Amino acid sequence: MRDFSGGYVDGSSASGTRILARVLPPLLVAIGIVWQLVTPRELTGTPFFTAAPLVAAPLFARWVAAFFGTLGVLAALLLHVVGGKVTTDAAAQYLTTEVATIVFATVLAVLIHGIVEAARSQLATARGVAEAAQRAVLPTPPARVPGLRLAARYEAARTDTLVGGDFYAALQTPYGVRLIVGDVRGKGLGAIETVAVILGAFWEAADSEPALPALADRLEKALIRGAERSSSPDASEGFATCVLAEIPPDRHSLYLLNRGHPEPILLNTAGDVTKLHPAEFALPLGLGHLSTRTSQPNQWLFPPDSTLLLYTDGLTESRDANGDFYDPVQPLKGRTFSSPEALLASVTADVGRHTDGARDDDMALLAITNTP
Repeated sequence: MRDFSGGYVDGSSASGTRILARVLPPLLVAIGIVWQLVTPRELTGTPFFTAAPLVAAPLFARWVAAFFGTLGVLAALLLHVVGGKVTTDAAAQYLTTEVATIVFATVLAVLIHGIVEAARSQLATARGVAEAAQRAVLPTPPARVPGLRLAARYEAARTDTLVGGDFYAALQTPYGVRLIVGDVRGKGLGAIETVAVILGAFWEAADSEPALPALADRLEKALIRGAERSSSPDASEGFATCVLAEIPPDRHSLYLLNRGHPEPILLNTAGDVTKLHPAEFALPLGLGHLSTRTSQPNQWLFPPDSTLLLYTDGLTESRDANGDFYDPVQPLKGRTFSSPEALLASVTADVGRHTDGARDDDMALLAITNTP
């Protein structure tokens, strides 16, 4: 995950930071007690007692912050009595000031907790709306079409971020089964709106366009029209990388048209893994006007029981504790899977181990097996 400066923090460091944050409030109270016992009489542990409820406020329930504030007050009173400091009017006034300071910090901590909870609730609501919208425009592909088995999976990066613009779709057409996997620039509801435009155009044009370049051109035009009609100031700068795939009815081969997207992977029954590099990468959807060339699809053999894996860059840009990117090819070599669902489950689990559960981008996976 990214730290506040934009660098990467490994998952184990993040977990250690969370543990330290949760033990910090009682540790501050303990340090305050020890500090007041071992230092000269003029020094007190009030700063530590004051900090404890403030640290607890965003991490625990409201009553926990109040508990540490109360604990700080009791510790301050007890230490003054044990130390024999409450012997003059001046000492009593000084103690009153310390107690008032801790009480004020505790009240402030309770207010901070309310603000933090309101922000969390707002974020959860926004994420819930985004996820509902995403599920509406990103239905699960059918598990089976004649001669093929399909599986799809969408893995959100973290629970504290809005969903991204990854998408996939599969459709049986007169020209065979056609598929698309892609990634829209940006996140949140704006990205989902763009996804809806692209997938709507795909579902309409995949049945009628006889060639993948013409299908890609329809998607390009739909994306441009959507940007022109959108009220978002960033809409004109939107684009989407994608791979269009077509598996003809005979299922002996497959065609891929890559529009600036990570290369799909082909796995066979012998455990061989092949990255399907295109002869040339075309520009992403929305940027096609920058080139006068019309990209052509590449043809690949698609033997029985082989599996095509399509994915977004959330897979290949997942980093480990050393900042190394995940390579999906090496972990898959020499392995076979009973179903496309098993393949996606294995890939997802392996990415989780590689990143220790901390990723910065959503990940969409689509697997298609050529069943005999």
